[in-house]
Amino acid sequence: MERGKLKTRTGVVVGNKMDKTAVVEVQRTKSHGRYKKQVRVSRRFKVHDERNECNIGDKVVIMESRPHSKTKRWRLSKVVSQAASA
Repeated sequence: MERGKLKTRTGVVVGNKMDKTAVVEVQRTKSHGRYKKQVRVSRRFKVHDERNECNIGDKVVIMESRPHSKTKRWRLSKVVSQAASA
């Protein structure tokens, strides 16, 4: 029996101070209910980062997974691009 497709999202790392956890902000556009204008909506996900490899500003792909904690239901799939170092 084959599992269904896992959801994936692309976002930017906005926090990595916790051990093995990163906070990723995913932006999407949605249409306003009345005025039909495109509105940017962002959502933050806590992501399991086993090797602590992502830094603030990195663009990453995350994938849904089993619950790792009370708020972590996503895991890091890959780092698409590194943030420019200061």
